[in-house]
Parts: sequence; C-alpha cells; structure tokens
Amino acid sequence: MLEFLADLRQYSFLQHALLSAVLASIACGVVGSYVVARRITYLAGGIAHCVLGGMGAALYLQKAQGWSWLHPIYGALFAAILAAVIIGLVSLHGRQREDTAIGALWAIGMAVGIVFISQTPGYNEDLMSYLFGNLLMVSSDQLQLMVVLDLIVVGLVALFYHQFQAVCFDEEFARLRGIPVNFFYLLLLCLTALTVVLLVTVVGIILVIALLTLPVAIANLFARSLWQIMIMAAGISMLLSSSGLALSYSPDLPAGAVIILLTGATYLALLSLRALLLRGHR
Repeated sequence: MLEFLADLRQYSFLQHALLSAVLASIACGVVGSYVVARRITYLAGGIAHCVLGGMGAALYLQKAQGWSWLHPIYGALFAAILAAVIIGLVSLHGRQREDTAIGALWAIGMAVGIVFISQTPGYNEDLMSYLFGNLLMVSSDQLQLMVVLDLIVVGLVALFYHQFQAVCFDEEFARLRGIPVNFFYLLLLCLTALTVVLLVTVVGIILVIALLTLPVAIANLFARSLWQIMIMAAGISMLLSSSGLALSYSPDLPAGAVIILLTGATYLALLSLRALLLRGHR
C-alpha cells in the first residue's frame, strides 16, 4: 500500500488507473441501482458479453485493414448499444422465451469476437486486458471518453430520474400516468450498455456484472431511498476499486480480480455481521 501511494505521485499510469476507477464507479453506482431494482442483471450480462464481438471486430479492422483510428473501445460501444436495443426489443415484444433469446445473443456476441480475434494478426494482448481488466493500461484518450460517458449517464438519469424510478418499481402505474414505459426501458438498457463499457476498462468483460451489482447490494444494507443507494453505491465502488488497485500493485496481481474479491468479501462480511446483529436482538 505504501509503495502504491509513493508511486502514485510519480507515475501518470497509476494516476490514470485511479481516475478511471473513480469515473467508472460513478456510472456503476447510478445505473447499477436501476439494474438491481429492475432485476435485469441477466440482461446486463448479455450486453456485457456481446461487447467482445465489437472489440474483436474493431481490433481486426485496426490491425488487419489499417483502420488505425478505430480503438477497440469504440467497437465495444457500438456492440453494447446494439445488444441493448436487440435485448430490449426481445424482452418487450419477443414471443420466444426471453432467457433463451438473451442466452443465444450472449453466445453469438462472444463467438463473433473469438472469430475476429483468430483472424487478427499479432498477439492480442490488449484485447485480453478487456476480458479480465487492466487498469494500468488506461490511456488519456480512454479517460476522456469515460468522462463523456459519465456525463451522458448522469445527465440522462438526472433528467429522467422519476421516469426511470416509475419504470423500475411500478410499471403499471407508470403506464397509467402516461409515461412511455417501453422507451424508458430501452433507454435504461442503453445506459446499462454505456456503464458496461466503462466497467470493462476496470474489471474486464468477465467480471463486469459483479462490480455492477455488488456495491449496490452493499448500499442496500444501509440506504432506503433510491437516490441514497445510488450515492452510497458510487462511493462504495470508488473506495473498493481504489483499495483493490492499491492492494494489487505491490504483489503484481490482476487489479480487476482483486477489486472483485475485495468487493465480494466486503459484501459477505457485512451480510454476516448484519445477520448476527439481527439474531442478537431477538
């Protein structure tokens, strides 16, 4: 920990890593609260795994076709938004079983990514970092994109807070009030897609859902209103992401995995402590 704090003052890559963890935590707390409240974690998982298809295609075009401007994160954004719209439409209008359709899209997205990766020349180390996260490789351009995505997410949630709340907690009441439920449901999935792309930088595709839901689950133990949960979840995510990054630095462990282990351990410890306290009051 002391080594991390000392190096943090000297090295810009550590400063970028810490800042990216903070930026991702903002959207994580805000959108994660809706994901948990609406119980669409599985849908968010489908979106997250479709991201690999966009990244693989972007990397192939970048390296094999000479599209040097096309960073994999742009492919991730395109794939995440496309997957959010398709999953949302299937969820709203599909006659097939929703879980089957989402599972198929999940698998197709991963398969598309693997095919493109196999055809991309060179060693795809950068793309592997998106699978499992690599905070230490965050660039200035990625930070700028994360700021823009955060502003979009927070701005839309601030603008439509009550509509999203109605859609998440009482859909029928929202319809009676004239709120276009389907539109805001699709918009919520698109915000989830943007948040997934933000979190991919921190913990990778494989661990996105854990960071999207665990800080909210911890906040749920203490807060009652939705806006309190959002603020607390964002703060918890910032604290645990920063701590996980610091703990992983000296022993050279994968930062994303350490962040999830720390977050999961914190949730289980608090849940156990709460159960013991409740038992003691009986």
